[in-house]
Amino acid sequence: MTDNKTATVTILLCALGAIFEGVDLQVAGVAAAGIIAEFKPVPEYLGIFFSASTLGLCGGALLGGRLSDRVGRKRVLITSVAVFGLFSLLAASATTFWALTWARLLTGFGLGGAFPIFVALTAESSAPNRRSSNVALVYSAMPFGGALVSLLSMLTAPAHWRQLFIVGGIAPLIVAPIMAAYLRESRAFEQTLAVVGQGKSHEAGFLAVFAEGRASRTVLLWASFFLGLLTLYLLLNWLPTLLLGFGLDKRHASFAQIAFNLGGAVAALFVGKLLDGHHRRSSAIVVFAALPVSLVCLALAPQQSSVIVFIVLLLGIVVLASQVVMYAMAPQCYPTRIRGVGVGTAVAVGRVGSIVGPAIAGVLVARGLSTSQLLLILVPVTLVGGVCAIALVWIMTMNRGYDDPR
Repeated sequence: MTDNKTATVTILLCALGAIFEGVDLQVAGVAAAGIIAEFKPVPEYLGIFFSASTLGLCGGALLGGRLSDRVGRKRVLITSVAVFGLFSLLAASATTFWALTWARLLTGFGLGGAFPIFVALTAESSAPNRRSSNVALVYSAMPFGGALVSLLSMLTAPAHWRQLFIVGGIAPLIVAPIMAAYLRESRAFEQTLAVVGQGKSHEAGFLAVFAEGRASRTVLLWASFFLGLLTLYLLLNWLPTLLLGFGLDKRHASFAQIAFNLGGAVAALFVGKLLDGHHRRSSAIVVFAALPVSLVCLALAPQQSSVIVFIVLLLGIVVLASQVVMYAMAPQCYPTRIRGVGVGTAVAVGRVGSIVGPAIAGVLVARGLSTSQLLLILVPVTLVGGVCAIALVWIMTMNRGYDDPR
């Protein structure tokens, strides 16, 4: 294949893998009703269950990103995809609540290893004027996967929640060998080994993200990821439950979550295009200003299904668009020889936020906070995260990103 065709195949395979990552990321939330009915966990334990996969994601992102800088993107990616597929199948066979929680922890380990490499490999396979757009394409595949599993949950009785985990397990196990056959190793990674040498590439460790003037952008990136993923995962895991608290029935709650995912996915593609053009700063400002406004609107919305679904659609647009800004910036913050560890550590820090968010929500719900109060608590979190993200965009537009293999 020509280089252009090879790059296209690589990006499409990354997007396909990201779809099934989205399925496995959100399956716990959409299956929660059936899990609660069968195992009857208290809210605090349910928060631990929601956080288990994200705890695994944190470790997987750190290890996967580091290994991808040592042995290459392709091998680590294929292994990670196979791991999250296998343990999703094991989750489907769990007979106790804690066995299910452990299976989710190990599923998360594979998910964490895969996604930083999806981002790094896509960025390294893209032309400079298409980099943000292609990262947005791969990122938007995840909410499409979330919408898919939400749709399946509408067609599945809560008591059959295990079927959702089976789908989340079989699909990536089918994709992994296809990746082994057709995915090309990152050309930028191969060139880096030739330029800097295998030994020097291996010496680039976690502290390299702070070296050579990268400390300020790393701190801003980490803060953006932490607060952004805290917000996103609280909403992804608790949105079905929160919508039921608004008085929606299961069908309308599932429809609202589909709107959240699909609206966000479409917006992600549009924002990615803007980030490759001359509107990078203005688009980031609009996205991060709209996020707290959307949360306030949902918290104060009248209990009418059509109004709530529409606001959830808008919330999905701005929440997932804000994620695209962060993921598009992350690979541009670091040179190729530490891009895996740079993106991986940023994702890992974000996963700490994604652990904190659902766990705190579980505690607050157990103490009697209403849905509206919980959403309003997120407003200052999104304001601070937005300021950090906009500052990072400002820095990156003033300074050239890393395009050369170093």
